[in-house]
Parts: sequence; C-alpha cells; structure tokens
Amino acid sequence: MLKRFFLKLFLFALLFPIVLVVIFKFVNPPFWGWEISRTLFPPQGYPEHIQHEWVNLDKISKNMQLAVIASEDQTFPEHHGIDVQATLAVLKYAGKNGPDRGASTISQQAAKNMFLFPVHSFIRKGVELYFSLLMEIVWGKERILEVYLNIIEFGPGIYGVEAASEHFFHIPASRLSAQQAAQLAAVLPNPYKIKASPMSNYVYQRTLWIRRQMRQLGMVTLDKVYNEQSLFKSFHIYP
Repeated sequence: MLKRFFLKLFLFALLFPIVLVVIFKFVNPPFWGWEISRTLFPPQGYPEHIQHEWVNLDKISKNMQLAVIASEDQTFPEHHGIDVQATLAVLKYAGKNGPDRGASTISQQAAKNMFLFPVHSFIRKGVELYFSLLMEIVWGKERILEVYLNIIEFGPGIYGVEAASEHFFHIPASRLSAQQAAQLAAVLPNPYKIKASPMSNYVYQRTLWIRRQMRQLGMVTLDKVYNEQSLFKSFHIYP
C-alpha cells in the first residue's frame, strides 16, 4: 500500500510539471511563482501595487532581446537549458542548505521565476533544472525568451520589460534603443539595489560592457533563437 502511494506520488511529481509547461506554451500566465512569493512575503521596498503588462515577443525591441542574452546568458541559442559546467561549479561550492548563487541560464531563470519560489535548496535547484529541460523541449527558445522578458523583475514590483520601459524611459518596449536596453539588462543581477535610470557609476560601466557584448554577438544571435525548433513550433495559438 505504501509502495503504491509513493509510486503515485513519484508519477505525479514527474507528470504535473509536464502538464504545466504544455499549458503555458499556449497560455500567457496571469501570475507566476516569484510574483506570488513577493506578494505573500514582500521584501523591504516592495510596493502595494505592482506594474506589469504582457507583450508578445514581436512587440519587444530586438535590442532588448539581445541585451539580456549578452548580459545573462550568451550561450542561450546553443545550450539545452542548462550550463553544465557552471551548474557543477555552483554545486561544488554550495553550502549545506543548497546553492546560494545562480550561474543560471535564461531558461533556468525563467523556470525559477515562473514555477518556483526564492528558496535556496538542492531540491529546488533540481526541480528548476527539470522545468528548464521541459521548457526547452516544449516551448523552444522564442517562447522561453518571451516569458522571461515578461515576468522578470526590473525593480521592486516592476515585472516585465514593458512595465520597466514605461517606468524608466516612458516609452513602450518596442522602441527601446540599444543603450536603454543595456541599461535595463544591467539591473537584473539585483533590481532592488540597482536602477536603470538615473545611472550609477556601476550601471554606466556595466552598460558599456553589455553594449560591447551586444556588438560582438550581433543580431545573428537572435536569428539562431528564432530558427530553433521546439516540439510545438508549428502551433501559434497564444491569446
């Protein structure tokens, strides 16, 4: 009896993430794990009302798409969701409570923000890796990048690039210049301490570095993202 229970529990844990990933391939999430956690356990400086507006990837400046790849995950077009070497390095130096730093790909960051909560543990990291692999198979690079840019936090309660673009530059995300996109990407390591505008010396220097990386990568990087095939590449039925 107990054996059957654990078998059912294992199958549920294995299959439920697949169901979620398939659903959100086609449905834009009305809320996500990171936002829920922030709402229930707001950190210092978290506003009463959040800022967020979903926009499809074709309404986001290609400068912004390239900037986050240049800043956060330059191998995004090539990998399968996980930077194996970086992940092993993080696990090697992790404490007994689990990894305390990321070394995460864009796919892992999207999985963490979408489906999980800000808790450092080996179990959470393992679940994050599982979701990342599923997202790579089912969503593909375009959908991962679209979800990532729409749910990532650019400042306290400022979710997604559209809200960030309006908040910091008073323009839609479709009109972001390379400079503005690099400034937004510069805050992602710590959006509670770093602001895209006005620029601190750190943001200025970080922005210069991101701009250099963007020029080196070039728009051919985005072509690789758009041409990557997912399991459901032929379906386009988002709302």
